[in-house]
Amino acid sequence: MKALLDSLTLEQKVGQLFLIRCPQENEAQAIACFQPAGLVLFSVDFENRTAEEVRARIAGMQESSPLPLLISADEEGGTVCRVSRQSALRDKKFPSPRELYAAGGWEAVEQDAREKAALLQDLGLNVNLAPVCDISDDPAHFIYPRAISGDGKMAADFVRRVVTISEEMGVGTVLKHFPGYGNNADTHTGVAIDKRPYETFEQSDFLPFRAGMGAGAPFVLVSHNVVECMDAALPASLSPAVHEVLRETLGFDGIVITDDLAMDAVKQYANGEAAVLAVLAGNDMLITSDYQNDIPAVLAAVADGRIAEREIDAHVLRILRYKQAQGWIE
Repeated sequence: MKALLDSLTLEQKVGQLFLIRCPQENEAQAIACFQPAGLVLFSVDFENRTAEEVRARIAGMQESSPLPLLISADEEGGTVCRVSRQSALRDKKFPSPRELYAAGGWEAVEQDAREKAALLQDLGLNVNLAPVCDISDDPAHFIYPRAISGDGKMAADFVRRVVTISEEMGVGTVLKHFPGYGNNADTHTGVAIDKRPYETFEQSDFLPFRAGMGAGAPFVLVSHNVVECMDAALPASLSPAVHEVLRETLGFDGIVITDDLAMDAVKQYANGEAAVLAVLAGNDMLITSDYQNDIPAVLAAVADGRIAEREIDAHVLRILRYKQAQGWIE
């Protein structure tokens, strides 16, 4: 892998730090130009397309890229179903984890995980931006419809089962939203301040993440919540202190990903600054809808010495090794 890394230009290496929102036009050109690690597909990318059309489009994306792409989507079930809400791709959308468990217990949860992985893999997707590790039992919480339970141990059991099945079927899993969403507001629309004590995370929120890591989840996605007990100044996604908790306290050695940098919770960091701070914080990969500005901003930060190229190399090596482990590159 070191030889492959050394063969890449700085522009190619920085491209590998990005999981970009799928362009709505000229996608082949964008992939060839920016050479991202992968793409995130949203509902619009599946609307009014047959399974055959989705497969052909994704195959075209792969052909446009010098390195194999991570092709991802949020297929959680319930309120977040980018793929299965399309009637041409599945008879009905996947239910939420909470609904699943209430209807059929762990057997239903496991069967659902198999069906999700099979659907994604059949279409050419190789990463599911799921499972949700967050916990909530209060319908007033933003995250409640997406969480299986307010009990950390039950959520851990859920995550362990889903990760194990999905990974066995060849679809990468993403544990989200570290360090745990809790009772916080929607970061898509504004800043969320988490005032809970660190003990709450230790005793509850960390449990599903630890379970998912133990089951072999290769990715952890970090939220934009400002978690005061870890870092009162920066969103978790941009905080070196939060990443230290993930790496050192929880011992995660896989790929750390930001939530989408286009979300309102980080809009105050304009002109690519959020992307630069995300790399400095320790993220390996950045989800962004604004890659045309974010990628040049990171390149400029390397050029002016704000980000060391050896740091870029360390992140890219982790991503390349994952792609190698999947058998996509030698």
